[in-house]
Amino acid sequence: MFLHTLTLVLLMNCGSTKLVQTPSQGGEQSVTVNTAKSADDSFTTSGRIGEIMNYLASDDLKGRDSGSDGIEMAATYIENYFKSYGVKPYFESYRDTLTNFKDPSYNIVGIVEGNDPVLKNEYIVIGAHYDHIGTIAPENGDYIANGANDNASGTTSVMEMARYFGTQKTNKRSLIFALFSAEEKGLLGSEHLAKKLKAQDLNLYTMLNFEMTGVPLQGKDYFVYITGYERSNLAEVSNTYAKEELVGFLPTAKEYNLYQRSDNYPFHKEFGVPSHTFCTFDFTNFGHYHKVGDEVDLMDFGHMATLVNKVLPVIEGIANSPEQEIKLK
Repeated sequence: MFLHTLTLVLLMNCGSTKLVQTPSQGGEQSVTVNTAKSADDSFTTSGRIGEIMNYLASDDLKGRDSGSDGIEMAATYIENYFKSYGVKPYFESYRDTLTNFKDPSYNIVGIVEGNDPVLKNEYIVIGAHYDHIGTIAPENGDYIANGANDNASGTTSVMEMARYFGTQKTNKRSLIFALFSAEEKGLLGSEHLAKKLKAQDLNLYTMLNFEMTGVPLQGKDYFVYITGYERSNLAEVSNTYAKEELVGFLPTAKEYNLYQRSDNYPFHKEFGVPSHTFCTFDFTNFGHYHKVGDEVDLMDFGHMATLVNKVLPVIEGIANSPEQEIKLK
């Protein structure tokens, strides 16, 4: 996440049945999942979040380094998840092969087409990077940088958002769900996809990215911040649909120019549309960036489920509004 600037900062102080193929077991198994909203109008739960997180951030995946066997396992897992919940491949397959990285690496890209005959020709990209840095110098015998917060958390959030729209089909605009590889190598996955979609003349409305959402903010009067807060009115639009102060401004994010340090930025460069990252890492509430300590047992699954449940009506509102409400400033 956020490339090398963040390292310097931290050094300073820092109910239906589906068939889901699980790579670790090599076949399909029948699992019971709740695909409908519960009585309290929430969609996902801490249990569902934990199930995904415990796989993506497990030692079996060896830190999901781009081009590794571990990230291949993660890619297969995400593909099967998309397929199981009605998210179709955007390209001929879910895999968008990177041409700007030496090892075989793939973005996983799915789509839920909009249900409005006109608005479906406008697109929203919802993304997160699913790679991490793999194995590093051991600490107390542990050499796997599991990348639970960075960025299995954002990946899990996007997967659950994809499940919602894949099963509910409530979106008028088309939603592209993109999980990026090689973010840790310099935003290469998102750069590759942004250029590819631009070459196709995609009518992109906005890009919403999710990064390090595994632990809650402390002492804030908002739930999540966006990078580039002052560049558009996304926060205002989001808070209107959320009916609360959901999105706020983190001064430190602006101070260290985090807007340019995650996968929102290549879409801003290529398309010039509102492109932002949602994050709950504030430089004080998590001290294991790019370390072996970024483990799943430090994640707050309840917080993560709440984030998804709060953001879903925001995405739904943005996807269904008659006009494009999010404007650059």
